[in-house]
Amino acid sequence: MSKPAVIPLQQAIKKSFQCLENNQKIWKSVLAECGPLMVSLGNLAEQSIALSNVQLSNTPLRVFPDLEERLRFKQQHAIDTVLGKMNEKMSSLQSVRDSISNQVSGVFQLYEQNTESLDIPTLTERSAITPSISDMLEWLQDADRHYRQEFLRRKMLLQTLRADDLSLLESAPKRWKSLETPTAEDQISDTLCKVSFFMESQ
Repeated sequence: MSKPAVIPLQQAIKKSFQCLENNQKIWKSVLAECGPLMVSLGNLAEQSIALSNVQLSNTPLRVFPDLEERLRFKQQHAIDTVLGKMNEKMSSLQSVRDSISNQVSGVFQLYEQNTESLDIPTLTERSAITPSISDMLEWLQDADRHYRQEFLRRKMLLQTLRADDLSLLESAPKRWKSLETPTAEDQISDTLCKVSFFMESQ
């Protein structure tokens, strides 16, 4: 076994899994903040649609001639505020995706630089506490792909939303919820369990 190539690669892999673990926590916490914002967006759209369906001039509220205009302005402002907050959350999710991608691509660069000295037995060797290098590289690639896809799907959904398209805003919370992939997140947690001893080893 060619130790000089293996040790830096294992250290880089370990660093990537630590990065994945930290960023998975951030990702989950940002998504937890997004849920209520999307619900709020749906509610605001519902209120705006309800306002459009009511003729205020036919109600006792007609004594306030500019009431409808003021309500519309207030609702529009609230929708813009929530969309702004969602864009901030997307920036946080993008940071997570970039952080994981950069770490993983760094590992693969190191691997490619040392392919000549890393033979198949070295790459597939595993022990009680250390999975094989080939398995760990595959898990990192899967995690990287997962967060890239997850970010893209959410970004595309948000790009379809416009403050003046109330029916799209009203359905946004359901569409956002449909993007959840608990199984994929569980698989990443599983992977982190498989490498926990390796991460703690010197």
